[in-house]
Amino acid sequence: MNIFNLIRIALKALQRNKLRAFLTMLGIIIGVAAVIAMVAIGQGSKKSIQDQLSSMGSNMITIRPNSNVAAGVRLDATSVQTLTINDVKAIQKQAQYIDVVSPAASARGQVINGSLNWSTGMQGVSPDYLQIRNWPLKDGVIFSASDITTAAKVCLLGQTVVNNIFLPGENPVGATIRFNKIPFKVIGVLAMKGENAFGQDQDDVVLSPYTTVQERITANIYFQNIYVSAKNESLTDSATNEISRILRASHRLKPTDIDDFAVRTQAELINTFSSTSQLLTVLLTAIAGISLVVGGIGIMNIMYVSVTERTREIGLRMSIGARGIDILFQFLIEAILISITGGLIGVALGITASRLVSAFLSWPTLVSNSSIALSFLVCAFTGVFFGYYPAQKASRLDPIEALRYE
Repeated sequence: MNIFNLIRIALKALQRNKLRAFLTMLGIIIGVAAVIAMVAIGQGSKKSIQDQLSSMGSNMITIRPNSNVAAGVRLDATSVQTLTINDVKAIQKQAQYIDVVSPAASARGQVINGSLNWSTGMQGVSPDYLQIRNWPLKDGVIFSASDITTAAKVCLLGQTVVNNIFLPGENPVGATIRFNKIPFKVIGVLAMKGENAFGQDQDDVVLSPYTTVQERITANIYFQNIYVSAKNESLTDSATNEISRILRASHRLKPTDIDDFAVRTQAELINTFSSTSQLLTVLLTAIAGISLVVGGIGIMNIMYVSVTERTREIGLRMSIGARGIDILFQFLIEAILISITGGLIGVALGITASRLVSAFLSWPTLVSNSSIALSFLVCAFTGVFFGYYPAQKASRLDPIEALRYE
């Protein structure tokens, strides 16, 4: 029998039982929509994390003090102070794969402008810090090398700090504020960065020369971080190995000593977050995929009912020359049509649900073509797998017995 005739017969059979066909499709519709929505949420969060980490500087390498062993006791990393200006100079002088370097000395305190105040953090950095972080200025200028040398009391403000200590429309540049009772002249305002991958507000910060923070606020020669930018992203691994070698020599560590510093790249953070996000996506998709299995079982159940109801029709077709293979394809095509039609509706519903999630919950979503294609393949497989056994049963009916069926 012609394949087009079989499709036409299957369509007529579905049209005779529209409500039953729709209810059978419902499991497939919900399953496909759930899979697409879950994958979209997972992929969206993964891309959002990658974009946020990349916005911090894709070539950025962060060096932190690391816990070390003292008298058999491992110290907490926050209590270890190992990074000094000598380390910065050693990296600048010896590293071949490094573009720029900036130390970072941190302090927390109250920033005050007139009657307004705000609790925030101050980062003491070099002018190269903004290049490493890919962080442009919204207004004003960055502090200079001479400001570093003289420990000048100048600063750059993040947008969150500006919003909290200045009135709307007031220009911060040129104003004098106080940080822990020390006056600072505002020479620039940073462009807005937003939250980072850890949920921290990157704009809630005051930047100042690192010498100013060390000499006037913390009275400490040690740095909490050293930020480095590799010459390009492909050289990040080479730069990391080079930094480790330079710092081990600078700290006079023996071959048997463990590092008293930790070197981390953006690629490591991206891979860590991406793997976690990928695992969550797989888990959510697997849970949503259960709906597809339930939908497939529904198709099998209804197809068995359909074979039973149309037993005499099957016998009549066989008696006028229909072969078993024709009956098999007739019911198999019917099952596939139910599955594919449900898949189409499910794809539309899944895309709509993803957009609604983005619009109302502000969650990042990303509907990929691969998830849609995979949904169609799963739908076709579901129709064939769960429709084959009822169709095979129909194709093996005895025509004489089928004609006698009441």
